[in-house]
Amino acid sequence: MVERAGLAVLHRINPEIAHGLALRALQTGLVPLPGLVTSARLRTELGGLSLANPIGLAAGFDKNAVVLAPLSRAGFGFVEAGATTPRPQPGNQRPRLYRLGKDRAVINRFGFNNNGMQAMATHLAMRPKDAVIGLNLGANKDSADRAGDFARVLAHCGQWLDFATVNVSSPNTERLRDLQGKAALAGLLDGVMTARDGVSRDNQSGPLPIFLKIAPDMELGALKDIADVAMGSGISGIIATNTTLDRSGLRSAHAAEPGGLSGQPLFDRSTRVLARLSLLTKGQMPLIGVGGVGSAEQAYAKIRAGASAVQLYTALIYSGLSLVPKIARGLDDLLARDGFETVAEAVGTDRESWL
Repeated sequence: MVERAGLAVLHRINPEIAHGLALRALQTGLVPLPGLVTSARLRTELGGLSLANPIGLAAGFDKNAVVLAPLSRAGFGFVEAGATTPRPQPGNQRPRLYRLGKDRAVINRFGFNNNGMQAMATHLAMRPKDAVIGLNLGANKDSADRAGDFARVLAHCGQWLDFATVNVSSPNTERLRDLQGKAALAGLLDGVMTARDGVSRDNQSGPLPIFLKIAPDMELGALKDIADVAMGSGISGIIATNTTLDRSGLRSAHAAEPGGLSGQPLFDRSTRVLARLSLLTKGQMPLIGVGGVGSAEQAYAKIRAGASAVQLYTALIYSGLSLVPKIARGLDDLLARDGFETVAEAVGTDRESWL
């Protein structure tokens, strides 16, 4: 009841201001936190990570890692902060965030607004040690070497991370998605992996897992190139997918705004890309399913399409943080219903229906 009332108030004001207020509420302890949700069935191995459950928070909510401690008690199995660029940047002009209530969706064109890697490192140094925390790596809009920016952020912040994500799929930084091309991506990932090899982490054994986040708006040939590069690069997994530029079927007033669309309209498109990647990588590359996850059933569908774990963000805008334990417990029930003793047993078991 309290959460619903709070969401109703936030939805009456500018969405970017509302987001700032939500962060402040977490910082000041005004948001009830359910604690970690786990079970023997939900425990998951993902690209070298041991997760209490496979439900993660996608990048974008905590851009500057200011609420990692409360988020680690909100029920998530892992949390991704960022995106972070080498130098601070303000992002694009406001307004740049729009709720699409009729579609349970959001359009954003933030443009990697963040406080830069030095501020990020300061916050990460104080991160909770008992949580799985990752960082979304970005590039400055005006950088002369965008590919090198990813490696610079990783080298500066890597010692405090459990994983890092190479984000070449945001539609809000001009020509960033060009880095998804085969040759450009191979060179970029080579630089990131070299930087990764130089990272020394406290009390951590093994190399830092690196994930690649891709766009949903790619043809089959481009996906094949992504799969080929990823499989040969040494990265630990692929996050499928970021926001879309497609506007098919939207009903809300702000549907024509430029930027990346996230939320329910992205679910089918992103899950088809996920299933295709699962096939192209022959199930040998761990995948994280993102896009439109707003229920236990949708998280389960992503897993059965090929994901070893899922992430969400937009659904929290409409349902609040109480959604996280609901999804985790519901997923546990669905796995038990169908006779799966672990998440891993369910991965890819319904892939063909999405192809």
